[in-house]
Amino acid sequence: MNSVREILLVSIAGPDRPGISAVLTQALSAHQVNILDVSQAVIHDQLTLGLVIETGGENDSALLMRAVLFEAHALGLQARFTPISADSYHHWVAGHGKARYILTLLARKITAEHLAALTKLIADQGLNIDGLQRLSGRVSLEDEQTDARGKACVEFSVRGEPRNVDAMRSEFLRLAGELGVDIAFQKDNAFRRNRRLVCFDMDSTLIEHEVIDELAKAAGVGEQVAEITERAMQGELDFIQSFEARVALLKGLDASVLESIAQSLKLTEGAEHLMRTLKALGYKTAILSGGFTYFGEYLQRKLGIDYVYANALEIEDGKVTGRVVGRVVDGQRKAELLREIAASEGVNLEQVIAVGDGANDLPMLSIAGLGIAFRAKPLVKANAKQAISTLGLDGILYLLGVRDRDVELA
Repeated sequence: MNSVREILLVSIAGPDRPGISAVLTQALSAHQVNILDVSQAVIHDQLTLGLVIETGGENDSALLMRAVLFEAHALGLQARFTPISADSYHHWVAGHGKARYILTLLARKITAEHLAALTKLIADQGLNIDGLQRLSGRVSLEDEQTDARGKACVEFSVRGEPRNVDAMRSEFLRLAGELGVDIAFQKDNAFRRNRRLVCFDMDSTLIEHEVIDELAKAAGVGEQVAEITERAMQGELDFIQSFEARVALLKGLDASVLESIAQSLKLTEGAEHLMRTLKALGYKTAILSGGFTYFGEYLQRKLGIDYVYANALEIEDGKVTGRVVGRVVDGQRKAELLREIAASEGVNLEQVIAVGDGANDLPMLSIAGLGIAFRAKPLVKANAKQAISTLGLDGILYLLGVRDRDVELA
């Protein structure tokens, strides 16, 4: 026997059925074979199986190829064998240390145009696609809601270093806006697969309302509050100034109104599904809000949230006084609270997810391992690590690598 060992790529393709891998590896096991790499994928009941093997030499390679070809033919499969040189193999092994990233494409429905634009951008940045998988469930052709309320997600595993990270992220934002999709780009590391705490803004994030606007309407001061909000957005007032000015206008509002407003709050699309799944998977959750504690605690009871930090409206004799009790929860305070909760839970900041829509959420989005601007203004999207605008809140699960079938099991 030739003592020089050989390296071969064995490629198998054809109709899938149970037991194929068992039969083929049994054929290999009769020879001096080491498995150096293996990968398998099935799409629409069509199998693609690849193995990189080390054989005992030319004679052994010939025998095992004959055995594999015989079994493959019996199973209705095609088998191909490609020799790999030692230099080529060592070059492949050296690539193991290259950086890896996860790129996630989210949309109501994914088209060839979406994939063409994204894969071109990946190639332009010098990145190589190692793997590709669908995280969303199988699409029914009879599903009339595919465009309106559907969810589609494809996850790319890519290798290498982007040529220009800032330019790449700008292109992601441009493509997302033009194509009506969301694109997330994360380092593939142990922290990405081990997030433990999710902190949410409340108004316009967990719920579709700005509660202070609802209170202002009930108090008959809706226009005045809206005017102050606009001044704050123009940069004429900081958050605390504008917040205190708006709360002052609520003076005299009957406290009984709070319950009726809480009962009428509409949860953001996907919020309940997301919370149920996070709870089933063992995550801790928190509301860190510049809104009001009364409504945060209402959502806590409804959704099973672990922590709530917001502003407590002062109430005397059944009336709102126009003041809040204690320190105002602004952007900086949100970041402090996130750190405190993470420390109390024994969680590294890289394991924390923060979700919000406003400029006052940026401090907590910036320190969390995964900061997500949810249906946010352009300024917030541009400054957050990730953004979701196309899907509901449960689109966050895809950024965690959670597949729809995983959710069904959970």
